[in-house]
Amino acid sequence: MLAKSSCLFLGLVFICSAYVYSQVAVRPSIQAGKVTGEITIDGFLDEPDWQTAPVLDSFLTTEPVEKGTPSAPTFVRVMATSKAIIIGVECKDPNPERIVRFSKLRDTDISNEDHIKVVIDPFLDGQSGYILAVNANAARYDALVSNRGESENEDWDTIWEARVSINENGWIAEIRLPIQSIYFKKKLTEWGFNVERRIQRNQETIRWANVQRDQFFGQTSRAGLLTNLPTFNYGWGLSVRPSLVNSLNKEGADGATIYNLEPSLDASQRLGPNVLATITVNTDFAETEVDTRQTNLTRFPLFFPEKRAFFLEGSDIFEFGFGTGSNTVLPFFSRRIGLVGNEQVPIIAGAKVNGRIGNTAFGGLGLRTNSFDSEGTSYDATTMGVMRIRQNVLKESSVGFIASVGDPLGRDKSFMSGLDFTYQTTRFNGNKNLIAGAWALYTNREDLLDDRSAFGIKLDYPNDKWDLSLTYSRIGKEFDPSLGFVPRLGVHFFRLGTVYAPRPNWLLVRQMFNELFATYIKGIDAEWQSYSVFMAPVNWRLESGDRIEMNVRPVGENITEPFEIADGVIIPVDKYHFMRYRLEAEFAAKRRLNGQVSWWFGSFYDGTLDELELELNWNPSSLLGFEFNGQRNIGRLPFGDFDQTLVGMRVRFNVTSDLQLNSYVQYDTDSRVLGVNARIHWIFSPLGDVFLVFNHNTFNDITDRWSLQNEQIILKIRYTFRL
Repeated sequence: MLAKSSCLFLGLVFICSAYVYSQVAVRPSIQAGKVTGEITIDGFLDEPDWQTAPVLDSFLTTEPVEKGTPSAPTFVRVMATSKAIIIGVECKDPNPERIVRFSKLRDTDISNEDHIKVVIDPFLDGQSGYILAVNANAARYDALVSNRGESENEDWDTIWEARVSINENGWIAEIRLPIQSIYFKKKLTEWGFNVERRIQRNQETIRWANVQRDQFFGQTSRAGLLTNLPTFNYGWGLSVRPSLVNSLNKEGADGATIYNLEPSLDASQRLGPNVLATITVNTDFAETEVDTRQTNLTRFPLFFPEKRAFFLEGSDIFEFGFGTGSNTVLPFFSRRIGLVGNEQVPIIAGAKVNGRIGNTAFGGLGLRTNSFDSEGTSYDATTMGVMRIRQNVLKESSVGFIASVGDPLGRDKSFMSGLDFTYQTTRFNGNKNLIAGAWALYTNREDLLDDRSAFGIKLDYPNDKWDLSLTYSRIGKEFDPSLGFVPRLGVHFFRLGTVYAPRPNWLLVRQMFNELFATYIKGIDAEWQSYSVFMAPVNWRLESGDRIEMNVRPVGENITEPFEIADGVIIPVDKYHFMRYRLEAEFAAKRRLNGQVSWWFGSFYDGTLDELELELNWNPSSLLGFEFNGQRNIGRLPFGDFDQTLVGMRVRFNVTSDLQLNSYVQYDTDSRVLGVNARIHWIFSPLGDVFLVFNHNTFNDITDRWSLQNEQIILKIRYTFRL
């Protein structure tokens, strides 16, 4: 089976390669200006060097029309020193009072506000890059180019500055990116570079290079060039970040309040301009936001994303296998390290090396976790590690290897290894995207005896009007990598996706998304397990930015073992076929009050289920913001009825882009736990910040209305010293 699949995949790759347009378009370029005096990052481009720097102003729209004339001009200047890249952007606007700007929070979603976005490719490999974005309130967003530009890893953070000013002619953004904050290829005098601007009230997007709807902004192979770069000097390349964590902890209403003082240390040393070695000692994650709760109406585990900064740095290198994911397999899931269930496991120390040499990207990670107790069982200290190598081939493609060792629970003989190949071109049939990938994995552990392998292939044609994909994965019965995430074992996974997204010449409709996603899951040695056909006969994005959608979804579940879907409600063994329907409306984020409402209804396991979801965002001013999310599940089944409610409220008090107070309160009727997470984050310098965190969890007990589970107050101070 593996040989046949591999031959079929390679055949498809060669056939598709024959259609790739051989000529490469000339990339536009802009020269970096020289800095002769002091530049203050204040949002005002008033220093003399800005007046002599080359100007980039040749922008065209991708929305609402492709290669149209923007409604307002944009001027970009870039300057470079041996220590930093400095970018100045003038966003002209005839009505500056109508600029959409709500957020000030670092790393918040500013895609639905006026903003500018920059992507740079310091390796000029067309497969990687860094993304920086700033809105008109100076809220900063940074990300890594992921999946070769098809997506962004928004959890990555680095050190950089941005300031904004607003005047009668529009707004100005000024950015400084220290060269120590990124990796780069030595001796290059030009990098990949592109700029995009969003004018939200007009639902307008303009771009400098790669002005095509079929191409993603993050596809650096299609970016322009930033030329005339100097020889960069990152100094000694040493960064030392000590942290001091003071905490007060209380368990239960009658528990004693315990004070802890814990120092921690992160240090990194550049082994070259594009290789970084990092060590961490007594690693602390006190500033990490709590997970948003989810309801689970399936018999499989939920997936929660990584939020801890140490694991996010350089995490793009550990991405493996086109077609893998949380629905099938993630060979390396960093939340397996330092977390068991919802409990933190102390990390004694760790080391990490990642970077790029030539066309080879690599990363290695090793950590030692302390002993711990969980659910009455004691576990010894253990060491875990992962390694990843990826070689760029064929201009935009890659081949790679991954391996991991160790087990969070200390089980012996645990390892995993695998190979992957991804073929990608942005020039299929001239200017279309085409991606094809194949991967294979094998794992081992003392308690795994049966089939421990997994492999898969995916073919994807992700373009603006047509987005077609075909995915197949085979997961062995005991493919359970200790540091991975695999929700279902022993299955064949098939998925066909089709999206047809025309732009009709209608008065109110901007674009229609006609969607069909068919999923079929079959046991390796058994009959079918699940199927689903998701259809969107109506999914219309309106000219106003609002969206309406109607869905039909036939579903089948072959239950071979009873499972508890809700407290006291057991789904018995049987084959179930039911129909689900959804009505959904999304209200444009350009308004101060915006959000989304969704209603799933229809048959469900021989009964009925209504799922009501509401998300509301209210931004009365740039100083204050409210976010509400709520979900209500009403199940009426022959095996029992259930009602589930989950609500959350987040309040953001944004004093400046460097000082915010955020509080998040959430409650669900399953756990009956009311959780409060409040944080003050003060960035007093680009190199240093302070967190004050308050966590409070109370249990809604039938006998005692509200009983304290735990309470915690944390003060964390950290500063980065760079040499």
